[in-house]
Amino acid sequence: MSQKVKEIFGPAAGSTPPAPAALAAKVRMLAPSMTRSMQRVAEAVANDPAGCAALTVTGLAELTGTSEATVVRTARLLGYPGYRDLRLALAGLAAQQQSGRAPAITTDIAVDDPIADVVAKLAYDEQQTLADTAAGLDTVQLTAAVTAAAAARRIDVYGVGASGLVAQDLAQKLLRIGLIAHAHSDPHLAVTNAVQLRAGDVAIAITHSGSTGDVIEPLRVAFEHGATTVAITGRPDGAVTQYADHVLTTSTARESELRPAAMSSRTSQLLVVDCLFVGVAQRTYDRAAGALAASYEALAHRHRR
Repeated sequence: MSQKVKEIFGPAAGSTPPAPAALAAKVRMLAPSMTRSMQRVAEAVANDPAGCAALTVTGLAELTGTSEATVVRTARLLGYPGYRDLRLALAGLAAQQQSGRAPAITTDIAVDDPIADVVAKLAYDEQQTLADTAAGLDTVQLTAAVTAAAAARRIDVYGVGASGLVAQDLAQKLLRIGLIAHAHSDPHLAVTNAVQLRAGDVAIAITHSGSTGDVIEPLRVAFEHGATTVAITGRPDGAVTQYADHVLTTSTARESELRPAAMSSRTSQLLVVDCLFVGVAQRTYDRAAGALAASYEALAHRHRR
């Protein structure tokens, strides 16, 4: 019997609402994929958590020029079971902000910025991206993905462009600890390999937009052949997640003319990949330690002068 595409609505089963500190990161992450009315609600709660925490669902709807249903849908999309839970998080976030945390600096890079400013802005942006990704990463989903990968007969990783580089990074790491893992950036080869997967195998798709057809197609094939599927994406409501048993969300870094999303997303993807890899290495430590030692020994002569 063929598997059905899973339906996505609200927070994933078993997931917990994001902590107050993660709320602003969640808004930045999800805002690009929201409707305009939902964006108004999300921007309002992120910009004025204290003021919005004092409002009823009706009051917030009136403030943002939306409806109560839109407010509730926005709360659920942000990971909260209902508006009451969102208000509690807003109150917590307001308390943290009142403790004296410094405001974020502007990191837009201008064409005539001195190189020292470019370094400072990029460093700050990378730090913020990593913090946002860590705050928004669902550890329940991560644990499930680690468990599946650690026991997998074979692991296929799909990614194109900048995400293809991340896919190669993950596959190489897994190979070093003795797992059978392959990265595929050619869409034809990816689908050809996905057809060979079955229950007990794992397929991982990496796509910042969540809508890259060359990545979605092999994941769909793997999903339909019974493999456990994982999506690493900046769009938790993107098309790729329809075929993902587990979704690992990356931060949506701010774009600029000199730094498009394909470049800025790689930082958060690499963090998620490292978390997945370390988790698998922990689960398979006895085998992983021996495999790492063997690979170091095999390559040692190439590093001698």
